[in-house]
Amino acid sequence: MSLQPTYTVLSNPVPNEHGDLYVLFSGESQTKPDHLIGPKVYDFYLMHHILSGAGTFAYAGGQYELRAGQTFLIPPGQLISYASSEADPWRYRWIAFEGRLAEQLVGGAGLDSAMPIVDTGGNPRVGVLFRSIQRTFRLGGGAAHLRAVGYLYLLFAEFGAALPDTGSGAAQRGQDSEALTGDVIRYLSTQYAEPISIEHMADALGYNRAYLSRIFKQQTGITPVTFLLKLRIDKAHLLLRERLELTIEQIAASVGFQDALYFSKQFRRFYGQSPTAYREAMRRL
Repeated sequence: MSLQPTYTVLSNPVPNEHGDLYVLFSGESQTKPDHLIGPKVYDFYLMHHILSGAGTFAYAGGQYELRAGQTFLIPPGQLISYASSEADPWRYRWIAFEGRLAEQLVGGAGLDSAMPIVDTGGNPRVGVLFRSIQRTFRLGGGAAHLRAVGYLYLLFAEFGAALPDTGSGAAQRGQDSEALTGDVIRYLSTQYAEPISIEHMADALGYNRAYLSRIFKQQTGITPVTFLLKLRIDKAHLLLRERLELTIEQIAASVGFQDALYFSKQFRRFYGQSPTAYREAMRRL
């Protein structure tokens, strides 16, 4: 039984005012056999996700045979064409987007002129996210632009997760001590106020604690435990100076210390005076 061709497209109801990242429109189609688009160029990014069927995509001198579960990206200004299969015409959803951050977003997912295809296999979230953008435009409202961009970021997160395993991840990062150290610093710098432990951090980053601590100390000269403690004390030092209305107990809790007495002991260790004495000195100033 032949499939009935369909075509739907919806535009963003909110004007593009900022230019950082903007979804222009989104659509869906069950194509006819041998349905051909192009050769032509677009002045925006256009991305298709194949829901069923098959077809071909011609781009930059190459031709790709595509199937359900794959997404192909058309960059602006590139001569392309694409056609559905005669025997099994594809059904796909598409998104058009542009903006100053578009190229960076695309590159971060591993898509470029050498590889404009990403295969997400049976991952249902990709098709759902395409459809969510359509639904956002159908519902309209002043927040439609923000919702569409949010879904677009989630899509590219799925694409990044689908990249072939070429030694990336914890195994490769373990060979790059600077990258690992940066991961630790970013983690601790955002989580210092929480009741975290180095064990929890190592698990979250995908490393053995002993290995992580050894690499971090080689790079910084201190252990992650000492870095976290110093980070908390330095944050407290700033609060003691700038937030005079807060109590010592409130400041201790704000930087991750459960015990105000332990906080005071560690503060004296780093700054040579108690938090109370430091605060009094600030008040006199």
